[in-house]
Amino acid sequence: MKLGVVGLPNVGKSTLFNAITNAGAQAANYPFCTIEPNVGVVPVPDKRLDVLEKMYHPEKYTPTSIEFVDIAGLVKGASRGEGLGNKFLSHIREVDAIVHVVRCFEGDVVHVDGSVDPVRDLETINLELIFADLETLQKRLDRAEKMKKSGEAQYKSEAALLESVKARLEQGIPVRAMELSEEEHGLVDGLFLLTQKPVIYVANIAEDDIGKAPEMLPLVEKLMAAVASEKALTLTISAKVEEELAQLDPEEKTMFLGELGIGESGLDRLVAACYDLLGLISYLTAGPKEVRAWTIERGTRAPQAAGKIHTDFEKGFIRAEIVSFDQLVEAGSMAAAKEHGWVRLEGKDYVMQDGDVVLFRFNV
Repeated sequence: MKLGVVGLPNVGKSTLFNAITNAGAQAANYPFCTIEPNVGVVPVPDKRLDVLEKMYHPEKYTPTSIEFVDIAGLVKGASRGEGLGNKFLSHIREVDAIVHVVRCFEGDVVHVDGSVDPVRDLETINLELIFADLETLQKRLDRAEKMKKSGEAQYKSEAALLESVKARLEQGIPVRAMELSEEEHGLVDGLFLLTQKPVIYVANIAEDDIGKAPEMLPLVEKLMAAVASEKALTLTISAKVEEELAQLDPEEKTMFLGELGIGESGLDRLVAACYDLLGLISYLTAGPKEVRAWTIERGTRAPQAAGKIHTDFEKGFIRAEIVSFDQLVEAGSMAAAKEHGWVRLEGKDYVMQDGDVVLFRFNV
């Protein structure tokens, strides 16, 4: 899973990236501090693995991971190549989802537009993405109009759909907020439009605002109202606090979170939101050699899940021995879970569930 962290210059984007990846991306109080995208691979926190580690004492402990890409700041006119726009747009095409950091705090850090306005900021970036999509769409539309003259019905319906999508984009509606049929999605998916990518809006708030409800934070409330019509998620995170948390050891971190009155870090909440947004779950494998989490799409069947480990597992799939994580922990061991009758033998049609602890049987 590859996530692009975007935002206008000086909204706290690189500070948040530093905190959640500990990759040390440069952060400074001037625009375009980030030019080339910094990349950090982050292990996904999963307390279930910690439990399995105590049960099995494995040689290896392997969580699943997320790749965060800190993409250069953006200004008006990026779709026409202004600022670092061309690089921004090329890098954003490569990610699975967008983490859009929006400034929702006052302070001394210079804002590129001279004042703090989250709605203006998000519209700046969203409009540049819309302009880029309109350019892509127009090229495809010109082709469809040309081919329509051949009399083929498919080009007539394609041109009609593209015109409809274009009209809505011109109204400022991103593709992800449009109601499209399954067939229409099939065509639009092939265009790889930027405004179709799933988005999580991260409201970067001041440390003093942590724990407050959105309705108590006028800037956050304004942001949430502006994106309510989109199929997007919104989180409040203090990048500055996340930066402080990243410097602490686990025990100190737990104490600090307790003092702040929050149960989990922004990274934990961001990862959970990303999984939810992209429809992802994790299954687990456990034994004396390794405990490990594997990320799959919700709805994945057992053979395809096995293929995440190795293609031979999918090709030669026989069956899967599965117990839920909760039942394994309650039983205390796989042997005890079998005695309880909690270990199931599942075939090729089994749809994997989050937290399944699995042993795949295969023959190649």
